[in-house]
Amino acid sequence: MRQVLILGADGFIGRHLAFGLRAKGWSVTAQARNPDRLAAMGFQTLRADLTDPATHSPAFWAPHLPSGVALVNAAGLLTGTEPDFRAVHRDAPAAALQALRGPALLISAVGTGADTPFARWRRETEALFAGHCILRPGLVLGETSYGGSSLLRALAAMPVRLPVVGDGSQPFNPIHAADLAEVVAECLETGLPGLWEIGGPEVITQTELAAGYRRWLGLSPVPPLHLPTPAAMTLGRLGDVLRIGPVSATAVAQLQAGVLARPEPLLARLKTRPRPVSVFLDARPAGTQDLWHARLYLLKPLIRLSLAVLWFASGLLGLASPATSFTPGLALPEPIAVALARGFGALDLALALALLRNWRPRPVALAQIALVLAYTAGLTLLAPALWLDPYGGLLKNLPILALLLTHLALVEER
Repeated sequence: MRQVLILGADGFIGRHLAFGLRAKGWSVTAQARNPDRLAAMGFQTLRADLTDPATHSPAFWAPHLPSGVALVNAAGLLTGTEPDFRAVHRDAPAAALQALRGPALLISAVGTGADTPFARWRRETEALFAGHCILRPGLVLGETSYGGSSLLRALAAMPVRLPVVGDGSQPFNPIHAADLAEVVAECLETGLPGLWEIGGPEVITQTELAAGYRRWLGLSPVPPLHLPTPAAMTLGRLGDVLRIGPVSATAVAQLQAGVLARPEPLLARLKTRPRPVSVFLDARPAGTQDLWHARLYLLKPLIRLSLAVLWFASGLLGLASPATSFTPGLALPEPIAVALARGFGALDLALALALLRNWRPRPVALAQIALVLAYTAGLTLLAPALWLDPYGGLLKNLPILALLLTHLALVEER
């Protein structure tokens, strides 16, 4: 049986490659920082953080790359620190290539000539894979979505108007992720070296693509809302500051420029034929869950930021309010009540900062739930009359808990 190790197998493209190659009869080892879900999906997995210096040694990879095992690198960072970019895009794959005794393939991207950290470091990765097969996909779409494709769905589901960057005429020729997996399988089977672009056979504009997604979601057509590029870039930079995933200056720049791959040279050497975007968009009906995802996607950062405002205000009040404003009605000595208010105020501010930076989303979400439960239980014991407060003192904690549980459910991007 043919064997392959996929780096970055828990990403949007990586998962499609893992499933596609397995369906083609390959024995897949899926590497990820947290591969538990891939293991639950039936894959042999390798738990490895590519920023860990241990993965920068060929000795780490050698047991997983015996003779004849292929290597597919689908790992990459869109944002991060310079050390993380260096580790993921250069040090770890360089070590894996040194241990390799079989074919290799790199999933790169169209537009690596751009002046962005991702493009600069991806060029370094491409230099490592010289002599092997390097694929530069254009826009990759699928039944699931991640990052830019999730943002595209969210914009398509907006009410009243359909937002597009600039005049909306930018060209795209998307390829379905499953078709990309077919291309990867054939490239590995034929041992095709070289640098190749790959995309779908149908070129459509940004407006047509967004309208196609809106039609797929079962929503009535609406007129486009043309966002001037400077305004869109401002929103993208704000997204960078607030860490709102694909709402970034890089994403806006890509929408403004379009993403057009030139697949003809590669397809002339392959039997695989990717489907046109108009065909694969209509290949399955959108479900209610697809519409939920599209409508919730931009609410997700709004929930996070509104919770940050809540904790920030609560923290400031806890630190700055005079003792007389919170000690009445509490069965505690004033010094203890003041100390608790100041301490919890500092904790609230720490949570606000973590939310603003989107730091460790799941643990921070659990910490918020635990803190609200602690506040509710403690105040119930110390001042049960707050449940009867006409302004909803403790009662407000119930919808806040519901919002926190929703936030927890949405923290995962994949």
